[in-house]
Amino acid sequence: MLSKEKKTHIDAAARSVLKRFFGYDSFRPRQAEIVATVCSGRDCVVLMPTGGGKSICYQVPALMLDGMAIVVSPLIALMEDQVHTLRGNGIPAAALHSGQTDAENADILDAVRRGRIKLLYISPERLLLDMENWPQNIRISLFAIDEAHCISQWGHDFRPEYTRLDRIKERFPAVPVIALTATADKLTRADIAGQLRLDNPQVFISSFDRPNISLTVKQNPGKAMKLKIISELIDRYADDSGIIYSLSRKGAEQMAAELKARGYSATVYHAGLSAGERAEAQRRFIQGEVQVVCATIAFGMGIDKSNIRYVIHNNLPRNIEGYYQEIGRAGRDGLPAEALMFYSFQDIVMLQSFIDESGQKQLNLEKLARMREYAESSVCRRRVLLSYFSEECTTDCGNCDVCRRPPLRFDGTTVAQKALSAIVRTEQSVGVSMLVDILRGSARGDLVSKGYNRIKTYGAGRDLGAAEWKAYLAQMLQLGLFEIAYNEGNRLKITTQGMRVLRAEVPVTLARFFYERTEPAPKTKATKTPVSSGPADPGLLAALKARRLAIARLNGVAPYIICSDKTLVEIALRRPTDKLGFSKIYGIGEFKTERLWEPMTAVVRNWKLNNPELP
Repeated sequence: MLSKEKKTHIDAAARSVLKRFFGYDSFRPRQAEIVATVCSGRDCVVLMPTGGGKSICYQVPALMLDGMAIVVSPLIALMEDQVHTLRGNGIPAAALHSGQTDAENADILDAVRRGRIKLLYISPERLLLDMENWPQNIRISLFAIDEAHCISQWGHDFRPEYTRLDRIKERFPAVPVIALTATADKLTRADIAGQLRLDNPQVFISSFDRPNISLTVKQNPGKAMKLKIISELIDRYADDSGIIYSLSRKGAEQMAAELKARGYSATVYHAGLSAGERAEAQRRFIQGEVQVVCATIAFGMGIDKSNIRYVIHNNLPRNIEGYYQEIGRAGRDGLPAEALMFYSFQDIVMLQSFIDESGQKQLNLEKLARMREYAESSVCRRRVLLSYFSEECTTDCGNCDVCRRPPLRFDGTTVAQKALSAIVRTEQSVGVSMLVDILRGSARGDLVSKGYNRIKTYGAGRDLGAAEWKAYLAQMLQLGLFEIAYNEGNRLKITTQGMRVLRAEVPVTLARFFYERTEPAPKTKATKTPVSSGPADPGLLAALKARRLAIARLNGVAPYIICSDKTLVEIALRRPTDKLGFSKIYGIGEFKTERLWEPMTAVVRNWKLNNPELP
């Protein structure tokens, strides 16, 4: 336990590093606590949404502690993006990976031996290969395991090579380990700590809520209408960019072709392309040369492009974890963004065929069922997502299609209490199918043999059909009244919120079964005014973006590496004309002040000269 004096000292040093290198005046929620915990030498498990600032949680301690931090990362693209961003802030960082020549990797290792690198990014395979031969004179300050859900068999992106990372604690028992992920349910969280053999880790769970992202789901309206809806969305954000995910490579290619035929700049990204083709597609997207990338789930991990304003799913995703991670690539700057999903019965058939060929068939079928329930939900979609990650939410968000067009609702407290009572009386040992049969008074053999026909709530729900009960149970699950324990045969477990409902401490509102919602009237033709600019002068913002692009091309990096759209908006609002004023802009640290103040303030001065009538 940190003393008050030591924690105060660490907090002050951390804020100084945050301002100096990253240009931020304060930490986001939980970041300061995590930094202090890592600096004290304790292991951590950090769950934070995409765009929530996970990287800061290990980058700031890496700059505060003696030695070099090692960051384990699963993808070369993710490593390169992070390294470019850090170097853009004046931080000595590097990555070891197979995409570089032997000579380039040798130069990096030489810089490591000389103590010139503060953060080294490396794949799990390479780390495990090199770990035993690591130079003894290198002091390692911490290990950061990014995308840590990959280590868990319960995670949506399980990777066998991650399971051998428990050797880190064997080889370096005194070095703190911080495991980070944006997508892990309760089961996966516990598995991460166990698999890595962390020593009494402190677990930090930030809110999974991304309120700036509007959530919409539509049943497939047919090809022509779908393309019309997508085109209107692209037009709304004409100066920004987006991602369209498809289940298949063919689907991604067809979408790109359709958009190109309509005059949009689009590219394709999937695993069937060569490494060079994928790299070029990603480069064109992050450099702003194309508006839309049409991709399979192979695209996007680790990309911090700040002006992704929309993410569209052309098909139902495989699971909520993957869906949440993908929509999180929009609106990372905190400005408004949209997540739109189309789904159809054919998507279910295709996904089930994928699952039949995969390992952990039953688990993946359950996760697909939860994804389908989200798509068909009559409950606020944000509440569904948050409850999936065990985050309690008691109010609707107002920023999803269900909230904007609410279904007919009724007081479902009695319905919920019957179901919850039956779960309790069966000692939380049944699944959905058995629970429905208990409530409806079924005489099935295994129900009777277990004595469930003798509990008080047996037959208490005969007034509702099986389909109605399944629909209402799905809503209760989405509202977070109970959870499914996948590791215990899919048994239902009541949550704290569910117990409150059972004890009649809080009411429950449910949506009427089979109530059909109607779509709103079609919108008028979308304007091309970029909504992300807010009250900033569009002419000045455009000039700043052009200057940023020129600087980025000169340095061979993506524009968002130079500075984010949020930073540009603040420059356009505050209009600094000197170095001191520029240094106070959000996201501008010491290094970027020296590099950027002259070219950027020159744009502002020129704009003021040409617009003397404006304030």
